[in-house]
Amino acid sequence: MRCAIYARYSTDRQSEMSIKDQVHAAATYAKAQGWIVVATHTDSEQSGSTPVALRPGGKGLLADVMAKRIDILLVEDLSRLSRRVAESESLIHRLESRGIRIVGMSDSYDTKSKGRKVMRIARGMFNEIYIDDVRDKTHRGLVGNMNRGMSAGGRSYGYTSVKTAVGFQLAVNDEEAAHVRWVFEQIDAGHSPRWIVHQLNTRGVPSARGSTWAVSAVAGSAQKGLGMLNNQLYIGTHVWNRSQWVKDPDTGKRRRVDRPEVEWITRQDEALRIVPQELWDRVQARIQAGAKPGAGRKGGVHRSLFGGLIRCGMCGGPVIAVNSLRYGCGVHKDRGASVCANSKTVTREAMDGRLLTAVREELLQPDLLPIVKAEVKRLMAAHSRTARMSNADTRKRLQEVETQIGNLVAALASVGFSPAVAAALKAAETEKDELQAALGTTMPKNTVIAIDDVEARYKRLLLRLRSALEDEDRASVREMLHQLMGQMTFSPAGDDVAIGFDEPAERLLYATAGESLGVVAGARNFTRRSIRFQSYSRKALYKPTA
Repeated sequence: MRCAIYARYSTDRQSEMSIKDQVHAAATYAKAQGWIVVATHTDSEQSGSTPVALRPGGKGLLADVMAKRIDILLVEDLSRLSRRVAESESLIHRLESRGIRIVGMSDSYDTKSKGRKVMRIARGMFNEIYIDDVRDKTHRGLVGNMNRGMSAGGRSYGYTSVKTAVGFQLAVNDEEAAHVRWVFEQIDAGHSPRWIVHQLNTRGVPSARGSTWAVSAVAGSAQKGLGMLNNQLYIGTHVWNRSQWVKDPDTGKRRRVDRPEVEWITRQDEALRIVPQELWDRVQARIQAGAKPGAGRKGGVHRSLFGGLIRCGMCGGPVIAVNSLRYGCGVHKDRGASVCANSKTVTREAMDGRLLTAVREELLQPDLLPIVKAEVKRLMAAHSRTARMSNADTRKRLQEVETQIGNLVAALASVGFSPAVAAALKAAETEKDELQAALGTTMPKNTVIAIDDVEARYKRLLLRLRSALEDEDRASVREMLHQLMGQMTFSPAGDDVAIGFDEPAERLLYATAGESLGVVAGARNFTRRSIRFQSYSRKALYKPTA
């Protein structure tokens, strides 16, 4: 029986040894049962509330399941898969409906057990309650810290955390406090947050996280109390419990949710004041008067066609619509030339038009389908030859190992026990098990499906693209462009800008047949193309506001 091991641990408070211990215990258990371990998938520092499909190791596990490469899934207990009842039930039902036997070592779960449903629901409720219990106890402890005048965690620029006999307490960091006052003074003098950020980065002043400054770190959001300009701690008012982080069950990502004001905890401590009250009041008056502090909208919806899909070739940052007319490097705009020197910009109209034309010319031609089908057949034939060669090499090595095992057994029988011979025999038997497992997984069983299904899948993809372009469905077009052009780059090319992207026809080919090609498609190095655009200067873009 082919067995896959899955191991996970939750936080950085645990260690990598937790993974190793789980895998070792599972391997020992599998060997005792006579199962052949063909895959081991692990996830470090991944919460049990994160869907399995969104974890790196979980994706590999599901890929093995979909490809029918395993018969048994072995885990320490069901909480390693999920600590949410709904997610756990959905996942286990999917696996067991595909004939996968799930075995939990410590909780004794086994697909073959008649009482498994009652047991797993009971265990699932316990696992989910455990998460809620840990969260509630942690929050209660933080509330206690605030009530005792201690810090409840979190790092505000301008302060350090000092350990005391009863906990950690905030104290003013004089060096950082000087930068905080300078920022408020520059806003009071009429400079914009973007100009201030560029100055801080040019001077090499590290941010709170030790990296470069961004506009959002200074301007933030007055409504949410975020950003340096809105941090009441700088006037000695410590406001805590304004928000909480909630994990989205679909994406696994955390999002900030505001708490009602009645739950806020506020404490006044003049020892923490950095900004004089008069200066604070003048800056707040400027913000309230609509001085456009320039807060960056992190994670907003892209209204441009290619904004966020292209990366800067110099710094790797996102290329965005820097204004209503042009694309440019978002890092250069937000953090300044000292962080990224790519000041090139391209008109949105020119770039959108030429890149879309390239896609249309590549993909929407009527004679492309026969070419795609012929290429799929060639790839599948090459993949089959590679698999057969691999199987032949594996069988040859298996015969050699079996002969070696026979010789070692004969040696033990003639000369008696020898630690060296016993160790060599054990290693040879392990290699034999691995080779036998490899013979069953080298050639995917569903390879032939690609040829039969390629035309229908190809037409569906093109229909989606044509429909999205005709309906001007920007979100769908962006999704298709990302799929068909890969990682695009925005790089200086002399006085111009070169936009690099993968050959759309090649990516369409692998989108059509890649599901059956498996790792072969994933490892494909696509042909890169490049289109040059005339660039524009942005030297006069940043000026102090009056």
